[in-house]
Amino acid sequence: MKEVLSDKQRLESLYHGRFELIKPRGDRMEEECGIIGAFDPDGDSVTDILYYGLYALQHRGQEAAGIATSDGENITYYKNQGLVTECFEDDERYKYLKDGHIGIGHVRYSTAGDKSVVNAQPLFVHFKGGDLALAHNGNLINAECIRSRLEEQGYIHQTNVDTEVIAGLVARRASTLTIEKSLEETSKDLRGSYALVVLEKDKLIAMRDPLGIRPLALGRVGNVYVVASESCVFDTLNGELIRDLHPGEILTIDKDGLHSTRTQVPLESKLCVFEFVYFARSDSIIDGVSVYKAREEAGRRLALRDNVKADIVVGVPDSAFPAAIGYSKQSGIPFIEGLVKNRYVGRTFIQPGQQKRERSVKIKLNALKRNVQGKRIVLVDDSIVRGTTSKKIVEMLKSAGALEVHMRISSPVVTNPCYFGIDIAESKQLIGSGHNVEEIRKAIGADSLEYLTIEDLMKTVEGSSCGFCTGCFTGNYPMNVDTESKYCPF
Repeated sequence: MKEVLSDKQRLESLYHGRFELIKPRGDRMEEECGIIGAFDPDGDSVTDILYYGLYALQHRGQEAAGIATSDGENITYYKNQGLVTECFEDDERYKYLKDGHIGIGHVRYSTAGDKSVVNAQPLFVHFKGGDLALAHNGNLINAECIRSRLEEQGYIHQTNVDTEVIAGLVARRASTLTIEKSLEETSKDLRGSYALVVLEKDKLIAMRDPLGIRPLALGRVGNVYVVASESCVFDTLNGELIRDLHPGEILTIDKDGLHSTRTQVPLESKLCVFEFVYFARSDSIIDGVSVYKAREEAGRRLALRDNVKADIVVGVPDSAFPAAIGYSKQSGIPFIEGLVKNRYVGRTFIQPGQQKRERSVKIKLNALKRNVQGKRIVLVDDSIVRGTTSKKIVEMLKSAGALEVHMRISSPVVTNPCYFGIDIAESKQLIGSGHNVEEIRKAIGADSLEYLTIEDLMKTVEGSSCGFCTGCFTGNYPMNVDTESKYCPF
């Protein structure tokens, strides 16, 4: 392993002052992270592909970023807190990665593990069989149980992220098994969600959990094979989507090409349906379904069930725009831009504290008074989690002169926590958990409030090659959380 910067003290000084910039939890269900891997069979550098690929995945995590590459002999890595551009703004950090023709990258939003830079990924591991770098998207519900058992056996953890638990289990087996076989055996021990990219010195390995809860796709940029959390990466890089990894698939990419194996998988997969509601970029295609088309269809179905009298349809930027357009097309009510988003306010700008958090809504969004004054508005958003942001937006529009604000949500009521990589861990954080629709309407100050039904939501993703997890809406999870969270294989 080659150290990226030889002056360790100077490197540590670069981290200083970044900790207070990490955002608190806002009024959104946040994704945990995005991952990417690349292999160039001609031996050319993949660093630019990884960098711009992470740029395309920035929406999936804004707290930290990292890249690890291999030249066939040595693994080199760099990771830091902040956005991708902030992490690699110094050419000196970047140039040490340029020799690698194999590599992986990661952008992080911390649902498990604190925000210190030690928990940033990729995670580098040295073990008896060699060196590995790993990056992970998802959440293991039995991670703490396994972590405790490993520590009882003398294992020393350097981080508190799930990725290190996976690395520890793989390393225990990898002295006698191949990494692929170690991953296959390790998958039997893991409960929860995981999409993984693993870097060995001479190969790239990608793996999707047996239920396929988190997305992972294979593409090609020229002759370079790329795996990524979303297909928008391939479009950004002028590449092409080949296919999604199957649930439970372990895909190895090396000098001899692609090699695929499958772990034991359930009869039905359970991709997180919230990818289509909010998480994924609208230009992505996941398991055969266009994210944009699913969101537009959600808006259309909202309008089919609605008879509200209104003058304009307004979407909350940016993820709700397709649904607002779909609502407008179906209802015949014109879609008008009524809220302007400040696109130069990064998520790391927001500071802790409820007062500052509420003020940040005004900084990030502003009403177009000329468009909304004197109008009855259908306001379309993708979800309501805590309700604080929705309340501020309704107040903002009415302060700008809107006569009525009728809120329409292009997903069902979020009533349950997520245990598989989404930043909602407790029901008490959810306004939909303890309140009915009328109570929520009063709390946010809307003149009326309607949600998409779960039946209509599932129709928006018809034609998918997979099944879906709807636990946050229905409480029906793909596994028994209470039982499986206590499972430890040794």
